[in-house]
Amino acid sequence: METKQAQRIQTSVLNASERKLLIWLAERQPRWMTSDGLTLIGTIGAAITGIGFVLSDLDIRWLWLSSFGLLVNWYGDSLDGTLARVRKTQRPVYGYYLDHTIDCVNESLMFIGAGLSHLVRLDLTLFAYIIYLFLTINVSINAHLKGEFRLTYAKMGPTEFRLLMVIVNTIMIAVPALQAFSCNLCLFGRPVELRTFDFLAVAIIVILGLMYVVTIISDARQYAKADPPKKYEDS
Repeated sequence: METKQAQRIQTSVLNASERKLLIWLAERQPRWMTSDGLTLIGTIGAAITGIGFVLSDLDIRWLWLSSFGLLVNWYGDSLDGTLARVRKTQRPVYGYYLDHTIDCVNESLMFIGAGLSHLVRLDLTLFAYIIYLFLTINVSINAHLKGEFRLTYAKMGPTEFRLLMVIVNTIMIAVPALQAFSCNLCLFGRPVELRTFDFLAVAIIVILGLMYVVTIISDARQYAKADPPKKYEDS
């Protein structure tokens, strides 16, 4: 089976520095390390992240474990493809399938792990995860139709989001007032308590939602221009 590899479009803030670091790391991997092994490491990191969120119910300092999991996830998830490219052992069909499949599993571990903790409401994390999946599906569609594999939106990619979460975790640990903060609201006639992470989740939902809407409108216009409507002729 052969397939044309989609062009990778990476315009995130940290892209240039990250690419150099990943190539440096790939060149120094032991011979026994493989791309599949790194993919597994990325999944282990995602599981550690989710577990850290859940354990934060016992002690907020468990968020350090969550941040460590994000680092492990970055290492495996970002380096597996780079290793294949550096060693010229790319497997476009298998790699594309495995990468996207495992990405969804990894994100579910992290989103659901956060939602199972006291830090953030489960319904909000699931809503954010759904929008993330919408964006992922759109990336896959464009990779098929346009041959473009877009990895970033608004200069933000997976690495930037991981770094943002590490910063948020650190602030939560360092500022006790944020841990205790809560706000009682009435939505649709129902009392709702929102905590610090809940407001962060709402912000993420709004940002991802706007990215998705803007993206599909832009893509739809491009596809409409490339594939204009046909005139109907009554015979």
